[in-house]
Amino acid sequence: MGDAGANLVWRGALAYLAVFYTDTFGISAAAAAMLFLVVRLSDGVTDIIMGMIADRTHTRFGKFRPWILWSAPFLGLFMVLCFTTPDFSETNKLIYAYVTYIGLTLAYTVSNVPYSALMGVMTPDDTERTKLSSFRFAGAFAGGLLVMGFLPELVAYFGAGDNAKGYQFTMYLFAALLIALMVTTFVSTKERVIPHSSNEGSLKTELKDLTKNLPFIILPLLATTLFFYYRDVYSGLFFVIVMAAMTYVIKKLLNKSQSSLTSTQQDMVDLLTNKPWLILLGIGFLTMMFNGIKYGVIAYYFKYQVADELMAGQYFVALLVVSIFGALATGKLAELLGKRNLFIISLVLSGLLTTAFYWVPSDNIVAIFAFGCAAEFFAAMMPTLFFSMLGDSADYSEWKNHRRATGLIYSAGTFVQKTGGGFAGALVLVVLAGYGYNGMDESTISQSLPGMQLLMSWIPAAFAFLGATLMLIYPLTSVMTQKITEDLAIRRSNV
Repeated sequence: MGDAGANLVWRGALAYLAVFYTDTFGISAAAAAMLFLVVRLSDGVTDIIMGMIADRTHTRFGKFRPWILWSAPFLGLFMVLCFTTPDFSETNKLIYAYVTYIGLTLAYTVSNVPYSALMGVMTPDDTERTKLSSFRFAGAFAGGLLVMGFLPELVAYFGAGDNAKGYQFTMYLFAALLIALMVTTFVSTKERVIPHSSNEGSLKTELKDLTKNLPFIILPLLATTLFFYYRDVYSGLFFVIVMAAMTYVIKKLLNKSQSSLTSTQQDMVDLLTNKPWLILLGIGFLTMMFNGIKYGVIAYYFKYQVADELMAGQYFVALLVVSIFGALATGKLAELLGKRNLFIISLVLSGLLTTAFYWVPSDNIVAIFAFGCAAEFFAAMMPTLFFSMLGDSADYSEWKNHRRATGLIYSAGTFVQKTGGGFAGALVLVVLAGYGYNGMDESTISQSLPGMQLLMSWIPAAFAFLGATLMLIYPLTSVMTQKITEDLAIRRSNV
């Protein structure tokens, strides 16, 4: 239920916000693009901050559950505000969009980072976590199915020709449903894993310490984003200088004695020396690039290759239905094959099935749906396994360092979801632009068709194959994970 609610925002508000801004609210595409870039940068920072705050929260309801409850009304409120169309000047409209969109993403972070971490403390058993993750992403795909299948129709029904009114009233409905789902999630879950307590300072002290270390989080993210978007000599030079400086700082940090580290710095050291977590961070980014590129080019592919724009909606629905079955099958298959092995298999098979689009004729609708749904069945296992394995990396950190930062570790999951999805969308546009695509000039369409074919096939598949290669060095086998679980159970029983 929690993921179904979250995806009313993730696949609903955020998926349709760009077209709402440009076609209904009246913001230029260039201004909207800059807005998304600024918010993407702030998102990466707030995820990490929220992970640290959640880890340092202590209430009678637990560390993570209260945030799900507290954030629900604000998340619903900003969903509605983002899709409200006030009669402002062009400048004031842009200011309103910045305030409400940042408010929405901040409320989503406050809700979703603790929600993601909740799975890591509901059970100490890694097999149960995989099953929980299966249900979680089945709910996520069901929430996405609700939005993809009904949002345009609801806008038309409530608006009766007035899209501004239609979007606003649709968001009233989704906001009410979201709050109900989040409250149910809070009431019906329990935190059972009590992390080993450490000598942490007050939350105020920790946040002050974190503020001093924020440049080390912001600068690499800023450098990477600028280099990706602009790809010129200056952004490339800035990227190299920042990464060299960060490498130097990280080496100095790792060489410090533990007694001289602040709590925030110790968290960073724990993460930087957590090999499973570092590998999962790369895997999360690669899988989001794989899935994000595939989803990002579908509308173009059906509009220009298949020549049936409305069929894209049917294809989305088919993929999301198959995704539910893929997510639900993950738990049983992981028991039989092991999570690491299943992840590799899902990456390879989904990648191979995706490459088939390069040879499938655009008029063979049956083959398009068959290969797309088959690839999506295995692709749906990737986020399910990823978030389950983040819990394993939190166990590994506690087992190795006698410290557990569940919220911080899981914040990486939401971080790579947002950044990977953002970079995937940008890459789609970069490739199309490279082939000369201009949506306002029909004469450029034919020359861009090969680019669309590559974006549906080899380009996303390359990220899947890279992910499979990286997963080969993932150290937490089923045997190792079981040993960590047993050792931690003994250690916790002796506290």
